[in-house]
Amino acid sequence: MQHSQGAIGVFDSGYGGLTVLKEITKLLPQYNYIYLGDNARAPYGPRSFETVYAYTWQCVQWFFAQGCPLVIIACNTASAKALRNIQQKNLPLYPTPKKVLGVIRPTTETLGNYTHTNQVGILATAGTVASNSYAIEMQKFFPNVTVHQQACPLLVPIIENGEHQTTGATYFINNYVQDLLKKDTAIDTILLACTHYPIIEEQIAKAAGNHITILSQGNIVANSLLNYLQRHPEVETELLQQGEKKFYTTDSAVEFNKNATVFYGEEINSHQIKLD
Repeated sequence: MQHSQGAIGVFDSGYGGLTVLKEITKLLPQYNYIYLGDNARAPYGPRSFETVYAYTWQCVQWFFAQGCPLVIIACNTASAKALRNIQQKNLPLYPTPKKVLGVIRPTTETLGNYTHTNQVGILATAGTVASNSYAIEMQKFFPNVTVHQQACPLLVPIIENGEHQTTGATYFINNYVQDLLKKDTAIDTILLACTHYPIIEEQIAKAAGNHITILSQGNIVANSLLNYLQRHPEVETELLQQGEKKFYTTDSAVEFNKNATVFYGEEINSHQIKLD
């Protein structure tokens, strides 16, 4: 029986997932990729669980319609608020087998390996913090590690508006990092649990000090995907291998192209889509 083959879908509420896609395509350049940023409805961070779930499932179905057998939700808020529902409620009822993966599980599977004090800090959106997903998942893999979370509601808007190199941005970054570190003096590892934050990784590292390890997710997720495809040849055989990348946004393509370069590191040419 001939299976139709498709691209790997990579989804984010905006631009942040491009930092993940960048690392995935570096490690696995042979596959085809489709990226979708739901910029028209971003940011997802402050939105309710129901809304994030509805938006995310709508976008995931769009990927399925493009022939993607595998979709990666490269957005922490959507992974935290929508992934479990999609995996448990929607996918079992879907006519053809599809896989949807998130960024939280692969990150928590390795996060505990970086800390010596068993005190880990997390910088994330309000939505990710409210879900408590990181603390819950860490409990499964590293029950002796304590997770301290700090919501940073202003960072995504600052980054999306290209204001991240201003003195105002530095002020907020310093405040959030200090608020996190005040939670426990033994914190020795900080996870950037929002895919936008690698853009300001150097500023966060400076605010935290040399003794603290700062982790971005792109690399972790890319390695986890490689591992997943090795363990699931039945998924791997459904993937097109022509090295093509396509980019879509629910907002202005011109605007998307202009801002996406900062996150992806190279020029991209996107297309605008309308979701019903």
